[in-house]
Amino acid sequence: MAEPDAEAALPALAEPTHFPVRTWLISFAGWMFDFYDLVLFSFLLIPIGNDLGLTEPQEAVLLGVALGASGLGGIAFGYLSDRFGRKRIMGATIILFSAGTALTGLASGPVTLVLFRLLTGLGVGGEWAVGHAIMAESTPARMRGRASALLQAGEPVGVALAAVMGLLVSPWLGWRAVCLVSAASALVAVLVRRHLPESALWERQRHQALSLGASFRLLARPGVAVPAVKGFVLGVFKLGTYWTCYTWLPKFLQREFHQPVGRSALWILTAQLGQLLGMMAFGHLADRFGRRLAFTGYSALTALALYPLAFHWEALLPRPALFWTVLFALGLGSGCTAGFGALLAELFPTEVRNFAMGATYNSARAVQFFAPILVSALVAAYGLSGGLSLPFGLALATGTWVWVLPETRRRSLAVIPTGSPGSGA
Repeated sequence: MAEPDAEAALPALAEPTHFPVRTWLISFAGWMFDFYDLVLFSFLLIPIGNDLGLTEPQEAVLLGVALGASGLGGIAFGYLSDRFGRKRIMGATIILFSAGTALTGLASGPVTLVLFRLLTGLGVGGEWAVGHAIMAESTPARMRGRASALLQAGEPVGVALAAVMGLLVSPWLGWRAVCLVSAASALVAVLVRRHLPESALWERQRHQALSLGASFRLLARPGVAVPAVKGFVLGVFKLGTYWTCYTWLPKFLQREFHQPVGRSALWILTAQLGQLLGMMAFGHLADRFGRRLAFTGYSALTALALYPLAFHWEALLPRPALFWTVLFALGLGSGCTAGFGALLAELFPTEVRNFAMGATYNSARAVQFFAPILVSALVAAYGLSGGLSLPFGLALATGTWVWVLPETRRRSLAVIPTGSPGSGA
């Protein structure tokens, strides 16, 4: 087994010269259905709860189960990807989350729902890290922020598709049939197996893959552990902003705002359109002005949108156009999630890049298990203003905390040593 620093002895690898279109298309499809399967449950929660007799606490726990499991999936499949290759493990994660969604359609009660949502979460957590790692490793440094944003753009597309299927299709097709039909996302695994090019950076060091123990020891080195912890906290803040809004917003629009399903779907789609456009712009801004400044600007926009939604929603509700504008701005600000793939890939060496990315991002996402539970408690105690005060504060924290991380714009992924002090400074 090679020592962790053996990569320095390997011959230099030429920097990619062009945008990897095929890698992006396949990874985009995987990430789109990854997020679709993750959030579909939120849009089906009312019919599922009615059919299976779920209580409010059970619904809150079920909303967070897949998020919690994604942390374990990111760690486990991140390590397996570093050891056995990005391509092979991506296909396995897609099959796993597709199977979890299909089985959800056969659930008989809260226990089976928990088990099947756990499967979905494990696959979702693994696929995110693998897709972003292979995309970053295959893209020229000058456009890595844009590549990350283009891949992450699968998120709002997936949410929009989930909103259509969950709010508009399920009333006449049934929630069980929607879950079973959604399992067709497993076909993306066939594309991965047949057409996805393996990462050249991973191929270079595949014969020096580390054991699990060596990977953990490398992850514990200050040059890797310090940026991992900082990235984890950033993820908790930013993902907390997102999930404290979106896990319960579809149900809240219908039950508390008494909005018809069609209008609720339009408002959700408006926010997702804003997020898609925000992601497209974020990549260009991050490549031009740096990761930290872009994160801060977007987080400020998110906070500005959340303020009227939290504290003046009664004035917004009779004015649908104004409400749409606020939700569009909220989605636009949420576009900074597009920056995590590039930012985290630029912090870690190739030997543990996928392991470290998966552990960092998905552990932060796993913490979001508590998001719907906490928001439900705050809404019950203090109303909508109390519930949305949480993401408002988290948005401000995101824009501030990102400055403790190094500016990694245009950093070469091939020359990040395992003990790099710059990766933690």
